[in-house]
Amino acid sequence: MENNKRIILAVVISAAILLGFNFLAPKQAHHDVPAAEHNTSHEIVTSKDSVAQPARVAGEEKLESGQSDQIEHRLAIVGRDVRGSINLRGARLDDLVLTGYKETLAKDSPQVRLLEKAGAAKPSYVYVGWENDAGSAVKLPTLNTVWSTQSEQLTPEHPVTLSWDNGEGVEFLIHLKLDEHFLFTVQQEVKNHSQKAISLRPFQRVQRDYLPEETGSFTAYEGPISVMNGRLADKGYKSLREGVGEPGHISWSATGKGGWGGITDKYWLTSIGADPSSLVTAQYSYLPENRGIYQVTFKTRDALTIEPNASLGLGSYIFAGAKVPSLLQSYSKQLSLPDFDKAIDFGWFSVLTRPILYLLHWLYVHIGNFGLALMALTLIVKIVLYPLASKAAVSSARMRLLAPKITEIREKFKDDPMVMNQKVMALYREEKVNPAGGCLPILIQAPIFFCLYKMLNLSIDERHAPFFGWIRDLSVPDPTNLLNLFGLIPYDPTHIASFLHLSIWGAALGITFWILQRQSMVSMDPMQARIMQFMPLVYVFVMSSFPAGLLVYYTWNNVLTFIQQAIIGRKTKLPVPINKIKK
Repeated sequence: MENNKRIILAVVISAAILLGFNFLAPKQAHHDVPAAEHNTSHEIVTSKDSVAQPARVAGEEKLESGQSDQIEHRLAIVGRDVRGSINLRGARLDDLVLTGYKETLAKDSPQVRLLEKAGAAKPSYVYVGWENDAGSAVKLPTLNTVWSTQSEQLTPEHPVTLSWDNGEGVEFLIHLKLDEHFLFTVQQEVKNHSQKAISLRPFQRVQRDYLPEETGSFTAYEGPISVMNGRLADKGYKSLREGVGEPGHISWSATGKGGWGGITDKYWLTSIGADPSSLVTAQYSYLPENRGIYQVTFKTRDALTIEPNASLGLGSYIFAGAKVPSLLQSYSKQLSLPDFDKAIDFGWFSVLTRPILYLLHWLYVHIGNFGLALMALTLIVKIVLYPLASKAAVSSARMRLLAPKITEIREKFKDDPMVMNQKVMALYREEKVNPAGGCLPILIQAPIFFCLYKMLNLSIDERHAPFFGWIRDLSVPDPTNLLNLFGLIPYDPTHIASFLHLSIWGAALGITFWILQRQSMVSMDPMQARIMQFMPLVYVFVMSSFPAGLLVYYTWNNVLTFIQQAIIGRKTKLPVPINKIKK
C-alpha cells in the first residue's frame, strides 16, 4: 500500500512538472564574415598630437519621441542581409529589416523588422553623438540636426560620410561602412578649425521606446545585455525600471577597455561594440516617459581634446541582426568583441550548451535539414553517453532477469516483510545488482538533455525550419490534431482547452514511451503497473503542444534507447544463474 501511495504521488508530481513546464516554457516555436572591418581609424586619428583629458560625465540630450521624420532626409541602406535607411535628421539608424528572415511562413509575410523610427508601433533605434566636457560649450549636433551627405545609399561596396558644420569652426563627421551581414563600422570624427582647443566625449546608444510583449523566459534571456571586463551583465528590463530614481536614471554602469552591449531578443540583437583599445563606460538607463524608454549607452570615460586646426576620431561598431552562432563567434575573434556569442543565452550549463549549439549548427550547415541535423546530434550524444547508459541498462536488465525470483520471494514471505526484504537484499548481493544502480547515470545525463532542450528553444536555425511531410516549422507545435480528424472537422478543440491537442508526432512520442516503458519495466505491483501504463498517455496530451522539433528529438531518442537496451539486454547475464540460487 505504501508503495502504491508513492507511485501515485510520483505520477501526480510528474504531471504537475510537465504541466508547469508547459506553462512556463516559451510558446511557439553559414555565414562567413568578410575580411575584418578593422578600420585603422579605430585608433585616434589626429593631425596634431592631442591629449585626452579626464572629465566628469555631462548631461545627455533626450530624444524627442514622436518627432515626425521627413522622407527627403533619409539615406538608403542596401546590404545583402539588411535593408532600410538612416534618418539624416539626428543621424539615427531607425529603419532596418532583415532580408533573410520573415515574420511568418506565409508567402506574403513581411520581413523581420529590427529597427523602427520614433513614434512607430515598436520604436527602436541606434544613434551616435557627442557631449561637451566640463567647462566646454561647443555647439553640438542634436537629434534635430539635419546631416549632409554626397551619397545616395550605403552599401557594402560604398561607404558613406555624414557631415555637419556648427558654424563656429567645428565640423562633425560620421563615417559609415556596412559589411556583408549585419555589422556597421562607425567612425566619429571632429575637425576643429577654430582658434581654441575643445574637449568632447563621443557616445553611442541603443534605445527602445517600448516594452516588448515577450521579455524572456527561464530558457531564453531577453533585454539589456553587455559584456564588460569579461563579465556578462544581463539585468533585465525590470532592473532598469527599478533604477529610475538613481542619478541620471542609470541603474548599472561599468568601465573598462573595449566591450559590447545592447538589447537582445530571443533571436535578434542590436548592440554597440567598443574599440578594444578605448577606455569606455557602459550604462543601462530608463526614462519613465510615454511607454518607457530603455537605453544602453557607451561613451569614452575621458573626454577627447582637439587642438586648433586638428582632427580627432573614435571608432565603434553597430551590430543589428540575427544571432547566428558562427557569425557572432567570427565577429568576436576578428573585431576583439569579448564573448560576443554570449548574446545567446547559454545559461548556467554553458560548458555544455555552447558546444552542443555549435555542433548542432555545424551539422545543420552540412546536412541542410535541421530535423536531420537534430537526429544526427541525438545519435552522437547517445554514442558519447553510451558507457553511462549501458551501466543503467545492464542494471535494469539484471533486475528484469531477477523479477521472477523476487516475485517468488515476496509471495513466499508476504506475511513477514522483514524476512522478505532480507531475502531480496541477499539476492541482490549474490547477483551483484544494485537496485539504484541505474539512477546515477540517468542523473548525470539529465543536465545534458536539459541543455539540448534549451538549445532547441534558442537555435535560430530551428526557426521556420521545415522537416518532412506536414511539418513546415520545427519551432512551433505539430499542426495536426487527431481530435478533429486532422482538420477534416472544421473545429479546433484547443479553443476549449490547450491540452486537447493530440498531434501525430505527439502520438508517436507516446507510443515510443509506452514501448520503452514495457521494455524496461521490472517487477511491479499490479496497481503500480496500471498507473505507470497511464503515463505515456499523459505525455501525449501534455507534450503535443511543444515545438515539433522537441517531439522529433524525444521520439528519435526513445527509438535509439530502445535499440540500445535491446542489444544490451540480449548480452546481459546474471553472475549466478537463477536455478543455482540457494532456496
